[in-house]
Amino acid sequence: MQPVLAFDVYGTLIDTQGVVDELERRLKTPSSAQEFSRRWREKQLEYSFRFGLMGAYVDFAECTHKALLFTDRAMQAGLSENDCDHLMSVYAELPAFSEVGAALSQLKAAGVRCVAFSNGTEEAVGGLLSKAGLTGYMDDLVSVDTIKRFKPDPAVYAYLRTRLEARPEHTWLVSSNAFDVIGAKHAGLKSAWVRRRSDAPFDPWGIEPDMTVTDLEAFAQRLLDT
Repeated sequence: MQPVLAFDVYGTLIDTQGVVDELERRLKTPSSAQEFSRRWREKQLEYSFRFGLMGAYVDFAECTHKALLFTDRAMQAGLSENDCDHLMSVYAELPAFSEVGAALSQLKAAGVRCVAFSNGTEEAVGGLLSKAGLTGYMDDLVSVDTIKRFKPDPAVYAYLRTRLEARPEHTWLVSSNAFDVIGAKHAGLKSAWVRRRSDAPFDPWGIEPDMTVTDLEAFAQRLLDT
């Protein structure tokens, strides 16, 4: 039976560091753009975890905005309200990683069912995929916003399986985010970790991905060769 592939979006299909060029133009110290982007992303995820644990769901864009404001304060960057509004608009149009289109095209041609599975809202993720030219490769878009929970809550992965009408052993979560991979494995799904940085460590929880690859082309090749 063909697997169903659920692709994380932010950091897996879409490059969250794609905002760095704009940060270099907006920050008083352009050389701090990489660090600002990294801290913004980390705080974005932290806020989603915290809101989830509090049972006080807000959508992912709100986590992203609050994380931007925090990073501005923490780094004393002095961004104006207009700067922040502009950076949020840039975040809504982030680019895909260079190999993603070719990898998804290969999977689609092989008849593999592919879906986008994200903490972002359907509107936000749909916009990103459309801008990146990836919409046609996806059979569905599954957003946690429907159930007002965030990854790695087990309810999110249960909702994914229900939405796809797929058995856990036939459902793959493909993500560059280790917490997402661990969450999926804990919920009984198969998982692939896209280790985009060679020095990226995996959490030592005793829960390992079924596959580790350097990018999505490597994943597509390995999956189709099995």
